[in-house]
Amino acid sequence: MSFTLGEIAKCVNGKVVGDSSCLINGVSEIQNSKPGTITFLSNPIYKKHLSTTTASAIILSDRKLLEGKNGIAVTNPQLAISEVLNLFFNEKTFTPFIHPKATISKNAHIGHAVRIEAGAVINDYVIIGENSFVGSNTVIGEGTTIGINCKILSNVTLYDKIILGKNVIIHSGSVIGSDGYGYVTINDQHKKIPQTGNVILGDNVEIGSNCAIDRATIGNTVIGEMTKIDNLVHIAHNVKIGKGCLLTSGFAIAGSSEVGDYCTFAGQVGVAPHIKIGDKSIFAAKSGVTKSLKGNKIYAGYPAREIKDYNKRLAAINEIEKLRKKIEKLI
Repeated sequence: MSFTLGEIAKCVNGKVVGDSSCLINGVSEIQNSKPGTITFLSNPIYKKHLSTTTASAIILSDRKLLEGKNGIAVTNPQLAISEVLNLFFNEKTFTPFIHPKATISKNAHIGHAVRIEAGAVINDYVIIGENSFVGSNTVIGEGTTIGINCKILSNVTLYDKIILGKNVIIHSGSVIGSDGYGYVTINDQHKKIPQTGNVILGDNVEIGSNCAIDRATIGNTVIGEMTKIDNLVHIAHNVKIGKGCLLTSGFAIAGSSEVGDYCTFAGQVGVAPHIKIGDKSIFAAKSGVTKSLKGNKIYAGYPAREIKDYNKRLAAINEIEKLRKKIEKLI
C-alpha cells in the first residue's frame, strides 16, 4: 500500500513541503527510519535525529526545520501521525461468528453481528450488543450487559451484573467487578464485608491489560465516558472517575474517592480513600494524593501539592545540601 505525500497531506489537513508526488509506503521512527517511509517530529527530544533520518518525508509543525527534506507541516504532528497510522494500518475487522467451543447460556441474549471466540463463557442473562467482539477464554458473568461495538479481548473476566456502555475496549487479563477490599476487624479477626454493588463503564472507555476494577460495596463503581486506562491500574470499590480522564500505568486509587472530569494521572500515582479531586487536575509521576484537591491545577510530590510549591521546596532542600557541604569544609 502506497500513498503520495500530497494524498497524505490531504488526509492530515497539512501543507506539503517539497515533492508532493513523493511515494510513501510505510511509517517509521525518526531515530530508526527507512527510505520510502514517513516519520514525525513531535517531542523536541528527537530533534537531533532530523539531520540523519533516512525517511522520505517528515511530519512536523515547523517547516523551517526540514532544511530541504520533504515533509508535511501541521499544527499537531502527534495527531497527524495517528491519522497516518490509521491510513496504513487499518484495524482488522472481524467476521461475525460464534465458535462451537464457546459456552453460551440459553438465557443469554446475543446481538446481531457478534463474534465470540473459542473457550469464551457467557453466563445466564448476559446481554451482548450488536457488532461486539468477545475473545477466547473470556468469562462474562451472570446478568452483565455489554453495549454495541464493544471489544472484550481474550482472557478478560467480567463478574456478575457489570454494565458496559457502547464502544468499550477491554484488553487481555483485566478483571472487572472483583470484590472490593472490605473487612472489619473485631478481636483480631478480619470479617469480610459483602461486596454487593457493581461496576459501570461509560461509552468509549478503554481499559488496558491486567487492570483490576472492584465492584462497589453498595451502589456503583463508575468509570466515566471517554476515560482511557493504561495497563496495570487498580481502581477500588465505590470509586467514581469522571469523563475523559487519562490514568497511566501503576495508578491506584483507594475506595470511595471521586475524580472529576478530564484529569490526568502520570505513572504510579496513588490516591488515598474518601477524597475528591477537581476537574482538569494533573498529577506528576509518583505523586501521593492524601487530601481533597481543587481542579485546574498541576500537582506533584508526596504529599501532592501544587507543582510551584513542590519545586520551591525541592530547591530549598538543594540549597540546604549546598550549605551543609560548605559548613563541612569549614570544620
